[in-house]
Amino acid sequence: MMRKKQTTILNNIEVLRAGAKGVSVGHTEEGKTILIKGAIPGDVVDVQVTKKKSSYLEGKAIAIHQSSPYRVEAVCEHFGVCGGCKWQDMSYDAQLKFKHDEVINNLVRIGGFTDLEADYILGSKEQYFYRNKLEYTFSDARWLTLEEINSGFEYEDKDALGFHIPGAWSKVLDINKCHLQRDPSNAIRLEARRFAVEHQLEFFDLYKQGGFLRTLMIRTSQNGQIMVLVQFYREEKENREAFLQNLADKFPEITSLLYAINPKQNDSVYDLDVEVFAGDDHIMEKMEDLNFKIGPKSFYQTNPEQAYELYKITRDFAGLTGSELVYDLYTGTGTIAQFVSKKAGKVVGVESVQEAIDAAIAAAEHNGITNCEFFCGDMKDVLNQEFINLHGIPDVLITDPPRDGMHKKVVENILFMNPKRIVYVSCNSATQARDLELMKEHYKIVKVQPVDMFPQTHHVENIVLLERI
Repeated sequence: MMRKKQTTILNNIEVLRAGAKGVSVGHTEEGKTILIKGAIPGDVVDVQVTKKKSSYLEGKAIAIHQSSPYRVEAVCEHFGVCGGCKWQDMSYDAQLKFKHDEVINNLVRIGGFTDLEADYILGSKEQYFYRNKLEYTFSDARWLTLEEINSGFEYEDKDALGFHIPGAWSKVLDINKCHLQRDPSNAIRLEARRFAVEHQLEFFDLYKQGGFLRTLMIRTSQNGQIMVLVQFYREEKENREAFLQNLADKFPEITSLLYAINPKQNDSVYDLDVEVFAGDDHIMEKMEDLNFKIGPKSFYQTNPEQAYELYKITRDFAGLTGSELVYDLYTGTGTIAQFVSKKAGKVVGVESVQEAIDAAIAAAEHNGITNCEFFCGDMKDVLNQEFINLHGIPDVLITDPPRDGMHKKVVENILFMNPKRIVYVSCNSATQARDLELMKEHYKIVKVQPVDMFPQTHHVENIVLLERI
């Protein structure tokens, strides 16, 4: 006979501060740290312990005895189930405060930097409807809410078009209204679901890996162009054409209507053949006097208005006068490289993904930029003596690595090049602080500017200017 696992409840835990990855932090009576989901700093809550470690506990708030002064009413009906906007119940001023604190704490605690003078975090003008890209999943196994489960009612409609449930990837929450992307995003998604249900088109089975309708991606640009890409698991020509034609008829503002047949085990579009059903194979995005061609496989910052602010700060930190040689590491599709190019002598961009480099070269040609060169390769291997001899020692180095930060060898290569200034752009201030600690004997921090790219979430970007000692 199996013994039932005993549930541990901790009562009246005061939530002290925001922690990493959107959880909050409190302490037990014995002083042990507990990471709490579903609470915000200032709350007093009962916590159900879900995991016990030697140095800390994990748990979720199951009752709020005292509400935080930072607490607000979440605007989205899906909040608490959908995992996309975990801080919607926190005032935006408080979100900014805790993001700013996280950046500074990481630089002090991990990087060992003291006496920092950091400008206060730059908030986003738009706190909702700021994203230019969302991806939805069709599923025949809709996530049922607790109310639906407890009702005892047997639901026949199990089809969903929405987001995966955190921690339950095979379940999809059917979305009524998302507050992340401007209209007509919600209307397009709802019409796609309505037509599919009405015509009995088969939604995807994530367990058995079968069905007809698989994913829906919507991209928008600031000039009003709209891209819609539908992934079908298999080809059913008559159903596919009817489904896509309905979207084209109902939403003539769609300027790029695309589709792909995807029988793979994952939803990645990068190795698929994408076909044009109607309109163009791309949309266009503009930033200052630069124009970027955005295809279905292109990377572009998902908060374009705030990305413009991020790039302006990066260019300002670089302190360019028109003659400098600039290295742009992890250049991606070359947006930062092109953005700073008109104030530089020459920009050399390096990236490990060939498709991104191809896009960067094409964009530079389209924009008439002649002082940018782009190279593909693993960063830790590319930045060798031969590369430096060929292109020169940079006056300014800009680096914008992925969340894992820079490989230790890349840091060593940067120190070997010894540029006058380094501008480090990061989406993870913890790994940024780790990398900067390796450079502190040779460089000093001159400026720090956190930037909020993703309101209603715990994510934060940070820009640091380093100058050679």
